[in-house]
This record gives sequence, C-alpha cells and structure tokens, in this order.
Amino acid sequence: MPQPSTLTQAIEARAHHTWLHWLASRPTFWVSMAALIAFVTLSVVSDVFATQQNLFNVTRNFAFVALIAIGMTAVIITGGIDLSVGSVLVLAGMVVGMTMNAGMSIWLAIPLALGVSLLAGAVNGFMVAYVGVPSFVVTLGMLSIARSLAMVLSNNRMVYEFGPDQPQLLALGGGFITVSLPLLDPIRVPSPVLFLLALLLIAGFAFRWTRWGRYLFAIGGNESAANLTGVPVKRIKLSVYMFSALCAGITGILEVGWLGTITTGLGQGMELSVIAAAVIGGANLSGGIGTAFGAVVGAALIEVIRNSLILLGVSTFWQGTFVGGFIIVAVLFDRLRARRAND
Repeated sequence: MPQPSTLTQAIEARAHHTWLHWLASRPTFWVSMAALIAFVTLSVVSDVFATQQNLFNVTRNFAFVALIAIGMTAVIITGGIDLSVGSVLVLAGMVVGMTMNAGMSIWLAIPLALGVSLLAGAVNGFMVAYVGVPSFVVTLGMLSIARSLAMVLSNNRMVYEFGPDQPQLLALGGGFITVSLPLLDPIRVPSPVLFLLALLLIAGFAFRWTRWGRYLFAIGGNESAANLTGVPVKRIKLSVYMFSALCAGITGILEVGWLGTITTGLGQGMELSVIAAAVIGGANLSGGIGTAFGAVVGAALIEVIRNSLILLGVSTFWQGTFVGGFIIVAVLFDRLRARRAND
C-alpha cells in the first residue's frame, strides 16, 4: 500500500498534469503565448517597439478592434457572423459628430449614436432570428445601408467641428490616465483601453456566469436542441446582434474622439480585422466556442504583427497576407484539435 505522502504526491501530480493538459488544449493559451513571444522578440530586435510612446499607440489601436471583436465573438458563438460592424461604427460616429456639429450637447449626441447602433443591430437580429435570412446576407446588406446613411447624413463631407462640447469628446477617445508603479516610470493608459477593460469584465462574466451566456453556447452547439429545451432562441439571437452593433457604436464614438474628425471612410474593411481577432482568439465559426478574453488576445496579436511590420520596414501591403495567414492557421488548428478529440 502506498504511503500517505506518496499517495498525496501522486494525486497532486495527476491534478497538475490534468491542469496542464486542459491549458494546452485551449486555443487562447497558444495565442497568448504567440503574442508574448512576438512582444519579447520585437523588444529585442527593435529599439523602438518597447518605448512608452509606441506601446501607447499599440494598446490604443488594438483596443478599437478588441472592443468590436468581443461583440463579434458573441455572434460567432451562436453560429452567425456580422459583416456590418465597420459600417455601424462609421454611422454611430457620424451621428455623434453631426449632432455635436449642430451645437447640441455630447450628452444628447452619445445616446443618440448608441440608439442608432442598437437599431441597426435590431434590424440584423430580427431578420436573422424571426425572418430566417442567413446572417451573412443580412449583415452584408446592412454594411451597405449603414455606410450609405452615414454619407447621406454628412453629405459625404469631413466633419471636424464638434461644438462647445468638443474637448469632452476628444478627451473621451484621445485622453489617457497616468498610472504610477513602483520602480517604473509613470505609464499612460489610453482611455479606449479603460473602456475595453470594462467591457471585457462585463462580457466575460456574462458569457460564463449568466443565463444569457449559457444560452449563447447552447444555440451555437445545437440550435434545434436548444429550441426543444425551452431556450428563447429568437430573442437571444436578436440580443446578440444588438450587442455586436452596440460594441461597434461605442468604438465609433471613441474613434471620432481620438481622430478629432469623422469621414465616411472610417471603419472601412474593419470587419476582416474583427473577425480575424475573434477566430484567432479561439472562436469557432461553426458556433458554440469562444471567449471574450480570446477576442482581446487575438486583437492584440494582430496589432503587434502590424506594428512589427511597420517597425521592421516591411510594406504595409503585406499586412493582409499575414492576417489572412493567421486566420487560416487558427482554423486549421481548431479543426485538427476537433479531429483528435473525436478520435
């Protein structure tokens, strides 16, 4: 009979092995490792990458993609896709910009912009959930409609005067807080990162610990079974597309505050980066799998890659190749993992 100490060690070793096996099976773990390795490598290779100003720019830029990627992840978990987020972003930004340009308060402009975003998401969700139109078709249509409405609203002109509350808008998207840490220089944290952290905590909790989150995974895993067990599939799908549009609307407002201007070209092509961040972060396009943290890590990895290409003097034309390659690798990895699990 093994001694108590030996038995305890065996139990601890087995638990440790099980924990490591679980960790290694998570796509988010490998993406986090890739981002960490890229960060360390670039810090060694480039004298500019690890500077405070460059890291400030990297964190701010990836926050915009990550904010929308969290909403996109919720849609992907249910087995859908939202191609309209870039256009909803510019529509929300144009609404807040034109409203403030007319001399109205920021406290009216922001709720109005978010309301328009939610309306666009509600249209997407209603068509998908209640009418039965494929999400690809519906959101592709909204991609065109929302950007067209932004052009109509602004007469396709640049807006850069935002009335008496302009300093508040600029501080909202372009501001920062200074964090002092022992033995380190004060660190500037961009305000979009603060919004990202808040959304990450809220979405992470909602995905894992609420009934709404459980319903998302149930729908994505087997929609027919979820419907038979009493899950309000249509209402949940409607709420998911509204949540995705809301994330895009928040990002649009922040981007206008950061840039200090708004044009109808804002957010164009952003859908690819957002979907890439969600997929690289572990979301399965077939549905049923995804995390808010994974979306953030995926967005961080994409931004580190883009920043590294610029610092290393590589043409920006290669960015699409690298991002597309990472999407394919992430999907292949997920397929291989699923095949091994089935075997």
